[in-house]
Amino acid sequence: MKTPLLDRIAQPGDLKKLTGPQVVQLCAEIRGFLLENIARTGGHLASNLGTVELTVALHRVLKTPQDKIVFDVGHQCYTHKLLTGRKEGFSKLRQLDGLSGFPNPRESVHDAFIAGHGNTALSLAIGMAQAKKLKGEPGQVVAVIGDGAFTGGMVYEGMNNIGTLNNLIVILNDNKMSISKNVGTLARYLTRLRTNPRYFQVISNVSEALEAIPTVGPPLRQALSSGKALVRRAMYHSTMFEDMGFQYIGPVDGHKVLELEETLKNIRVRSGPLFLHVVTTKGKGYQPAERNPGEFHGVSAFDPAGKLDPEMAPGESFSVAFGKALAEAAKTNPKICAITAAMKYGTGLQFFQHQCPERFFDVGMAEQHAVTFAAGLASEGMLPVVTIYSTFLQRSYDQIIHDVSLLSENVLFAIDRAGLVPADGETHQGIYDPAFLSQVGVPVYSPSNYPELCFWLRKLLDDTMEGPRAIRYPRGAESKALAAYGCSGQLFDKVYSSEQAETALVSYADETEDMLGACSLLKDKGVPCDGYKLIRIYPFTEELLCALSRYDVVLFAEECVSQGGIGEHLAFALTQRRWKGRFIHRAVDRTKLTHAAVPELKRILGLSAEQLAQAVCSAWEEP
Repeated sequence: MKTPLLDRIAQPGDLKKLTGPQVVQLCAEIRGFLLENIARTGGHLASNLGTVELTVALHRVLKTPQDKIVFDVGHQCYTHKLLTGRKEGFSKLRQLDGLSGFPNPRESVHDAFIAGHGNTALSLAIGMAQAKKLKGEPGQVVAVIGDGAFTGGMVYEGMNNIGTLNNLIVILNDNKMSISKNVGTLARYLTRLRTNPRYFQVISNVSEALEAIPTVGPPLRQALSSGKALVRRAMYHSTMFEDMGFQYIGPVDGHKVLELEETLKNIRVRSGPLFLHVVTTKGKGYQPAERNPGEFHGVSAFDPAGKLDPEMAPGESFSVAFGKALAEAAKTNPKICAITAAMKYGTGLQFFQHQCPERFFDVGMAEQHAVTFAAGLASEGMLPVVTIYSTFLQRSYDQIIHDVSLLSENVLFAIDRAGLVPADGETHQGIYDPAFLSQVGVPVYSPSNYPELCFWLRKLLDDTMEGPRAIRYPRGAESKALAAYGCSGQLFDKVYSSEQAETALVSYADETEDMLGACSLLKDKGVPCDGYKLIRIYPFTEELLCALSRYDVVLFAEECVSQGGIGEHLAFALTQRRWKGRFIHRAVDRTKLTHAAVPELKRILGLSAEQLAQAVCSAWEEP
């Protein structure tokens, strides 16, 4: 599509040259550009369509990088990137050497901080604002926070420390819809704030009456605008935000860009800290996204005219296979409960909610609470299944150690997006969970196809199982090559055999496919080898250790951090058996991974089939 005004914006200063009507047109161009480009590359759609006017108004009023904008969560930053000279980069959004899907100071001076996990912006903004005060620097710090973030506890920890910062503005982007619909008391509170007709009727009547008075009416109306706060306090006694030390302004319409700009100009001269409540519509301007913002939160490339309702016909994936299998198991086991942290659709738990709504719990963006809540359920005889992305589960490590493991509570962790993650993987890699769970002795299962996932999920839900355990699975659909192996029901399988093999290649989950490819390449090079696929990756069985002890060279490949990973555990276990062979560990040896496709990440990390085969050849060539 043609974007004549957007093409003129090379830096935020160019935005300030536009007239009011041009600003409205620019917002329409940005919305069309985002829809067209995200449909082609994939990315976060609904959240960005909902924040176009808010971001434009911010850049019309602020002066970055002197002023700082901190996003929570950062996936709503696409308009910000367009207005800061990165329009051309959208052709490679979230691709190797392309534009990140999140703010990143290494990409632009206009990006204040990296922001891939929610619930962090207020604490960051307070730190930045305090630093400006200590250094005597000008400028304001603005934290743009989605209402979903207020279901997590870190926001309240930050609110308790705002002090009297007069260079801090917090903007609540209240779109009534985080990734999954907001739940709980806070969501109901915000709804009451933004919808109470008494408040709006009083304000409307007063404004209309004052406007009708010649000469003195309009100035008086302006002078009494602060009376809104008095009316609101009379109705609600106070707002929670005012009680925490903020000056509360709002709610205001987040899609009337010129009014929003005027509001920002007016409030920024007040003495802070300030709290601006902005009401927006997630997916604004694209009807399918407005109707189903959860489906359009993060999308792969898609046909804008052809998306389906996720409740009715989601695509096949490990998440969907898991969700359906868990819902089926819950039919006959009344103890099973499902817990998610604002990720019902992302984890496939919509099926469970439909089947057993009274045993489904979306605790909001609160992974720590999710785990300890599960421990409480388990202590009273229930069987909670905590279903969280790997990258977010790491936020609850203390609760796993202290509240689940110490008393061996009967909790099953279902870990979605495990292993290497494409596109947004810079902040969303699932490379830590095998290491941190194995450190506290939690058994970990890592199936490589749907039959294995369903089989072992049923096993792990059985009444004979006790204590904490985990099942992890990758993002997206199963590999056709790995699907062909089906499910043996064994804790490990020998999936490749060669006569007189003195080398064993071992892996689990998706990396098994590269391991098998390496076995084939080695055969062509005249290096016979055997291949093993682990399902329970920790702890190891004596049968596995005995089998591997017979080889002179063992290569272990995994999509997990190398230090503390499963490979290190295996090397130690073999050494304890006085094995004298050569151990090769190929894993994630750097934790600051870029955003790229998984095959590209594997080549960067030395985990491709060709690189695994070369590592084995080099080991045999060395004296």
